[in-house]
Amino acid sequence: MTSKGEIERTSSHFKITFRFNPVLLNIIRGFIQSIGLTPGQCYRSNEKSWNIPLSYEVQVLVFAEQNQFTFVGERQAEKDFVMPEMPELTIDIPLLFKPFPYQQKGIAYLIEKERCICGDQMGLGKTFQTIGAIEGLKVLGKDATPSLIICPASLKINWQREVKKWTGKNAVILDSRNIRFMPQLIENNVEYFITNYEILKKFFVAEIKESKKFTMADIVFNGNKEFFKSVIIDESHRIKSYGTLQTKLCKGVSQGKKFIYLLTGTPVVNKPMDLSSQLGVIDQFHRFGGYKHFNNHFCAGKKQASNLKELQYLLKTYCFYRREKTEVMKDLPPKMRQNIICALDREHWIEYQEAERNLIEYLKNYKSATDETIARSMRGEVMVRIGILKNISARGKLRDVYSFIDNMVESGEKLIVFAHLKEIFVRLMERYPHAVKITGGDSQDERQLSIDRFQNDPKCKLIFCSIKAAGVGITLTASSQVGFIEMDWTAAAMEQCEDRAHRIGQQDNVTCTYFIGDRTIDQYIYEVINRKRAIANEVTGGENNIEENVIEGLMNIFLQKEKTEVSGTIIDNDFVLYE
Repeated sequence: MTSKGEIERTSSHFKITFRFNPVLLNIIRGFIQSIGLTPGQCYRSNEKSWNIPLSYEVQVLVFAEQNQFTFVGERQAEKDFVMPEMPELTIDIPLLFKPFPYQQKGIAYLIEKERCICGDQMGLGKTFQTIGAIEGLKVLGKDATPSLIICPASLKINWQREVKKWTGKNAVILDSRNIRFMPQLIENNVEYFITNYEILKKFFVAEIKESKKFTMADIVFNGNKEFFKSVIIDESHRIKSYGTLQTKLCKGVSQGKKFIYLLTGTPVVNKPMDLSSQLGVIDQFHRFGGYKHFNNHFCAGKKQASNLKELQYLLKTYCFYRREKTEVMKDLPPKMRQNIICALDREHWIEYQEAERNLIEYLKNYKSATDETIARSMRGEVMVRIGILKNISARGKLRDVYSFIDNMVESGEKLIVFAHLKEIFVRLMERYPHAVKITGGDSQDERQLSIDRFQNDPKCKLIFCSIKAAGVGITLTASSQVGFIEMDWTAAAMEQCEDRAHRIGQQDNVTCTYFIGDRTIDQYIYEVINRKRAIANEVTGGENNIEENVIEGLMNIFLQKEKTEVSGTIIDNDFVLYE
């Protein structure tokens, strides 16, 4: 194909020359305007050429390729940048548990930068680091509380429990009742308030004006946002687009705050545009030459990515850090367990409460039965009714499970998910048709095909496994992430499932995530099997006895269970649970 012109690199600019052609002239003018320059300032009439600054190298190269211009001169290699080291934590922070060394550095970074993004890989403790930073700022006399935590609805209870776990303090989940009593709550030393993306408008917006071109100026915020000195935004990859109301609300609530922390486990550095709105929320565009320069310099080319070494250097220097598990393996135990507390959706919660009431009534009759034959028969029915509770909980928490899986897949990681019920597998495969599975109904050949694909195909990110059918005898070391929607009665069975990933050939630390239905039988089963882990003879043998003990313990728990409603809050034994 004949060249339409030449682009020559000089010491100070790119020089574009071409044979006059009105159509091509308009193309050049359009290109110059697209990179934020004006044709008049670039044209040199004495040379009959267009001069473009060297900072637009990537855009010029793409233009040359797309429009058949001959490029004269070698492309300059991207400059190497020495990445700054993470800071050391030099203060003692009154936390209930000591952070790992890499977490201490993350806390130090958050304290030092004040408005930044923690992009650590999933499972490395972004929540803990952020709470540690808020507490550390107080030690330095830079009080960042009260702090507003914005997260997905599925993570509100988890944030509440994490605050309690690491600091011993009570966090309040905002609702329609307590939002009116913020001054009193703050006066009573409540330092952490939790809300979700979907209700920011309800709690923080007074009015949204009608406008043809919807902008931040059209949102009138109420006084509630003024109560907070810091804002934490979890799963911040949800605010990728400037155009959404959700992004604008996060930006508006954060505006004017000295301390703003964004948390995301999804890699974004290879597509800089995904960071654009997040950088806007933490007000850090000035570090990158402004919004226009950020887009022109770092988001150019077919892949919308350019000058990545420079971008990574600037990000880590000023407002973003990320560590992979492989970088901090020496600090981590070989296997970790974490819980995600899942609030059942309304339909399943109502169903669960009814089934639980029926079980308790039945248990009263069972315990009062004097005839041994009748009692044995009734015990079988008790088992069925306990199974129903497990079934309802499993179905009711799928919404939160889907959210977790979606985030994991988006982050590029492989994930093993264990369950038991056939209905759960059907729903999982309907939502994720490209996943593979291992269930009791699969032939040996089908099982091996699924294993091989998951182990060897980089595009295969998900495998759904039956606790019984896939708990032993197979290797799934392609993943270091294991999730459990349901649980067996014994710790030994659960450890066997965990060890499909945690075995010879695994190059990473394994994270096991248990999805626990809030205020459900899941909490009791998880508590009991974890107690059993400490009793070696029961973990390694005598499983039938363990199951008998667990079931007997569950029956006693339900019989002794007393619920008291206090101002809409249910107090259930030692747990304080919220709507």
